[in-house]
Amino acid sequence: MARRPLPRILSSGNASLTRGRDLARTAADSATDVLHPLIVIGRGLRVLASAGRRRWASTPKDKRGPALFLGAACVLVVAVVPYGPLAALITVMAVAAWHGRDRSPAASGPGDAEAERLRSLYEALVPYFSAPEDPSPLFAHGGAWEEAFSDYEFDAAGRVVRLGIRYPAYFTDGEPASRARIEALLHAKAGRGREYRFDWDEEGNRLRLRVLAALPTDIAAQPFVTAPGETVLGFTDAGGVQRTVPVLEGEEPADVPPVIWRTGPRSAEPHLLAVGQPGSGTSTLLRSIALQALRQGGDVMIVEGGGSGEYACLAGRAGVLAVECGPAGAEASVEWAAHETERRLIATHRAREAGRPAPEDARRPLWMLLDRPSVLAHLAAAEGRPDPLAQLQVPLRHGRAAHVTVVVAEHFDHLELLNDAVWQHTRARVVLGAAPVQQVADVLGLPPHTTPPQQLPPGRGYARLGTGPVHRLQVPATPDPYDDASHPGHRQAVLELLPERQAPVQGGEGPAVPARPLRAVRPQPSSADASETPEVPAEAP
Repeated sequence: MARRPLPRILSSGNASLTRGRDLARTAADSATDVLHPLIVIGRGLRVLASAGRRRWASTPKDKRGPALFLGAACVLVVAVVPYGPLAALITVMAVAAWHGRDRSPAASGPGDAEAERLRSLYEALVPYFSAPEDPSPLFAHGGAWEEAFSDYEFDAAGRVVRLGIRYPAYFTDGEPASRARIEALLHAKAGRGREYRFDWDEEGNRLRLRVLAALPTDIAAQPFVTAPGETVLGFTDAGGVQRTVPVLEGEEPADVPPVIWRTGPRSAEPHLLAVGQPGSGTSTLLRSIALQALRQGGDVMIVEGGGSGEYACLAGRAGVLAVECGPAGAEASVEWAAHETERRLIATHRAREAGRPAPEDARRPLWMLLDRPSVLAHLAAAEGRPDPLAQLQVPLRHGRAAHVTVVVAEHFDHLELLNDAVWQHTRARVVLGAAPVQQVADVLGLPPHTTPPQQLPPGRGYARLGTGPVHRLQVPATPDPYDDASHPGHRQAVLELLPERQAPVQGGEGPAVPARPLRAVRPQPSSADASETPEVPAEAP
């Protein structure tokens, strides 16, 4: 028996049927949006009619006549009053719209997927927040997670962005290892690739987890509004500090919270140590500090161990004493800085004995920036020269009183080459780039309260000033202006902040500022006065 062919509309028009169905659905949605007010009013009139019918049914029969007479009288009065019918119609429409509004209760509580995620977090925390001898455990397998999680919030993707956890009082929240295990577990279960902050309330036995927003990376080097002796290391979270500075974030003005480092005689952290991996932004931090120091009228001396020429833009500028890249120049620079520190201390002491203020040249800030000095120490040892950092302990120990500030930037791989004086006197610490939590804790003295992601932009890390808290840090974009691979706007911002080029000053009035460091040369003493000849500083050839 031959098979009868299907109708043409069924055999050839699946796509046409689907398209027609979509058009009909779109038209229905558009009509619903246009007629929504009428639908609401109609629903309200239906509600009012139902209420009136119930009221009339509940009215006793002996009172229905007077009620009907009273209603007719009200209608008559409204009809004879000017604009009465229009006012009555508007009133009825308003009451109908009010009673016809959508009264469906707002969705409260997590959805099915969100509740499943919270239950998974609860079950994962059971081995850490439970004990066999607890008669009524807060965390137990198959228990109610609603009692353990006080508040929570999810993003559009269904991932946790805020979570409050109650834990039993016997949990050892005072031990860093116990807290680190909980933080690592929550980081893995709540979703990797984001940065979380953990706030422990030991008194209330509560832990708050929240996802941190990314720090701004488009803030270029610019004149920051700071007081004398203050340096902006970078920017952090709004809740970390109690101060904001106006900046240009891209092209828009904004107020962002900075990490302020204070130097000078009254500072408790007069020197700084910055540590990071290659490409993490330590050189960017040193350039930012140098530009701010020059803007405040200080003298800057730079010792670069990498030899990459990243500070060539500062050579020959007003206020820049020297930019050294070799072991011999580094040794001369550090030696001159040590003698300059001693000279300032002596001048200040004599001025105080005479009852006068310290001389101007002893109060002008002197900044000594050393980028990867361990490389120069290795080269000096290979050439048979003394360690260039041997005399760095003099500016480190006495630099605060002499207005001398030392900033050392080094990589993680060469930290063991830094001497004890650097570790002892650099109480301001910065760690940039991706690094394990233990390495960050070894440098800063405390582990960060956040979980560092694996991928970080240049200049992103942590900072700690003295015994203060650990702050997230994003260094202002301060690239080498001669690097074509950098952002053109950021390079132009650095060029605008550079001082004018200045020829070396050999004489004239005022305190002498050497164009390059001085090398202390010991003359050959004669046999008669060999024991009385002092060291005479002379200009390096």
